[in-house]
Amino acid sequence: MSQSRFARAAGWLAVPCLIAVGLLAWYVTREPASPFSADQTPHFDPAQVSRGEYVARLSDCVACHSLPDSKPFAGGLAMATPLGTIHATNVTPDRETGIGNYSLADFDRAVRHGVAPGGRRLYPAMPYPSYAKLSDDDVQALYAFFMSGVQPAHQANLPSDIPWPLNMRWPIALWNGLFAAKAPYADKAGQDALWNRGAYIVQGPGHCGSCHTPRGLAFNEKALDEDGKPYLAGALLDGWYAPSLRSDPNTGLGRWSEAEIVQFLKTGRNRHAVVYGSMTEAFNNSTQFMHDEDLNAIARYLKSLPGDPERDGAPWQYQALSAATRLDDPGAHTYVTRCASCHGLDGKGQGQWMPPLAGATSALARENASAINITLNGSQRVVAAGIPDAYRMPAFREQLTDPQIAAVLSFVRSAWGNNGGTVDAQAVSKLRGHTDPASSSPIILHMR
Repeated sequence: MSQSRFARAAGWLAVPCLIAVGLLAWYVTREPASPFSADQTPHFDPAQVSRGEYVARLSDCVACHSLPDSKPFAGGLAMATPLGTIHATNVTPDRETGIGNYSLADFDRAVRHGVAPGGRRLYPAMPYPSYAKLSDDDVQALYAFFMSGVQPAHQANLPSDIPWPLNMRWPIALWNGLFAAKAPYADKAGQDALWNRGAYIVQGPGHCGSCHTPRGLAFNEKALDEDGKPYLAGALLDGWYAPSLRSDPNTGLGRWSEAEIVQFLKTGRNRHAVVYGSMTEAFNNSTQFMHDEDLNAIARYLKSLPGDPERDGAPWQYQALSAATRLDDPGAHTYVTRCASCHGLDGKGQGQWMPPLAGATSALARENASAINITLNGSQRVVAAGIPDAYRMPAFREQLTDPQIAAVLSFVRSAWGNNGGTVDAQAVSKLRGHTDPASSSPIILHMR
């Protein structure tokens, strides 16, 4: 090709490239639309503030934005990401370090679209892909609560340690375009009001998919609602396996009734399990405060989600065994001396107070992180109706070696019909290195 022809071709090629770059720049820098005007002055009446407090409970805002030794919602929680550590921000109405200067439209764009004033993109550790489904009324109520029902705290936000160029935030706009919800939840035709209310809470404020839905290569939730088969199918996150919330009999809720789901969310326990890991934080400050009607709605919605026999396998069936008959097995011996007093020689536990290990999700799931983590680090204190739990799983990291923990968990995950598989000492060592013992002083926030 002659130089002149090449120049002409390059010139023509430059036109669509410039247009594409211009469109990309516009898309990245634009602020998402809000139904609220920038100069709209809200009226914070007590009923709306109270409603906003309840929406904050539904949304579990405490879990990320509060620390035990800081003022409520002042931020500071360190959150590990694949790129580095980020910190939750101050969302009190302090005008210098918090959100005191946010208009209702600013607040809406941050909560539902992940865009702070000035166009700064928020990392999707803030679950705005789910909060995008919040209704306009709930956003207004939430704003009223944070501006009028929360005390200002002058506490500067901490920077992240994500290195350049990975800390550039403009690509998040493209990520949002591909993976975030685009509009508030709309009732699904053919479903009743209770089901739709449950779907709204689970998909929106409850952001259950943030933990319980597996993620893709771009760290995106593989589905945002029940139309996607992976939705709430279980996921590994931060050293815990968040189990399936679908009707999988082994790794999900297939053996739970709606009443048992409600009991678990309201009291932190039922005959199948006791809350542990990050679910303890969600219970302590969120689910136990939900209205009974909303808990029933959540249960109705979750029980409507079918399981996947191909993924979950044949339903678990109890196989009678006394661990005392297997003392030649080092894992069984450790179980008898360390675990059986609470969980029983037969693995059935003690009612709703000491959970069974026979048929436990952590003993049936292929992912063994939860079993290792809770054995190493114990469980946080469960606080129901203001009363701390008297029974708490202790940490064994100082009492048992990695091979001993691997052996006892291998026994548990193969006894009583459990088929989760063996645990390797190297896997125990890895989690020991980057996890800490569970705190005995949980964050319990009395909002007002």
